[in-house]
Amino acid sequence: MVRHFLKDTDLTPAEQAQVLDLAASMKADRYGYKPLAGPQTAAVIFDKTSTRTRFSFHAGIAELGGNPLIVNPGEAQLGHKETISDTAKVISRMVSTIIWRTYAQAGLEEMAQHSRVPVINALSDDYHPCQILADLLTIREHKGQLAGLTMVYLGDAANNMANSYLLGGATAGMHVRIAGPDGYLPADSVIAEAQQRATETGGSILVTTDPDQALVGADVVITDTWVSMGQEDEKEARAQVFKPYTVTSEAMNKAADGAIFLHCLPAYRGYEVTAEVIDGPASVVFDEAENRLHAQKALMAFLLAESKLATDVRTALS
Repeated sequence: MVRHFLKDTDLTPAEQAQVLDLAASMKADRYGYKPLAGPQTAAVIFDKTSTRTRFSFHAGIAELGGNPLIVNPGEAQLGHKETISDTAKVISRMVSTIIWRTYAQAGLEEMAQHSRVPVINALSDDYHPCQILADLLTIREHKGQLAGLTMVYLGDAANNMANSYLLGGATAGMHVRIAGPDGYLPADSVIAEAQQRATETGGSILVTTDPDQALVGADVVITDTWVSMGQEDEKEARAQVFKPYTVTSEAMNKAADGAIFLHCLPAYRGYEVTAEVIDGPASVVFDEAENRLHAQKALMAFLLAESKLATDVRTALS
């Protein structure tokens, strides 16, 4: 059976831990794993522009012994001259994995349904699961564990990042708190799925409009941009709505001693986070950015091995 990674709960808690263990091993031995030797080709399709996603997947595929085939917006007939299902049937005969940064989650699901190789969600409107793997790796590096820690996300809680923090954090056995204003909170279906996963792992879920309630005792404080792609015209209006959720030094002081700060970047200092926080001693955002590389390499190796498509399954998961 071909394994895909379209949202965070596509990995079981044990599998998520296995991927993070493998990521740590790959980080320690950066060029020692070659499951894409051949070189096999991995297609990386962009419907949205990117910095970290492009660099981390391109470098990661090459370091795994493969050939990254980068497809920029407008360079393929996907979705306008050719259906997603036909595209999947064609390119999955030519490449070893398909990585897609796109808009609709339904498109990824259709791609996976018709692909004979793993499909990876490199970002959709609903989820950003590769980013959460990198974040979990970063938290584990700085805190030594995941299960039992309290992770807080402040700001636009109706976006893909909040959804993936709920699902990925619950999978790791964390206590996940999401705080945002009315009208900008996660969908009930996502909250319910996260609560179900938390029941399995010993974690917990809190969704609130009160940032102070969320911050008390937090081990990890996280935010994201208030203005995602396509929302630029709403910048000033959104800034007023989200201002109470800005991560300031005062906000960090409400968290636990030694709390760390994460942001998936790009960051807008003076909006969702102050410069003194993101550039201060609690910030681990550049470790977090680097860990996109290691987490995604481990994810690709895991999916290829589970799908029995790796050149050397033993080496991929050793």
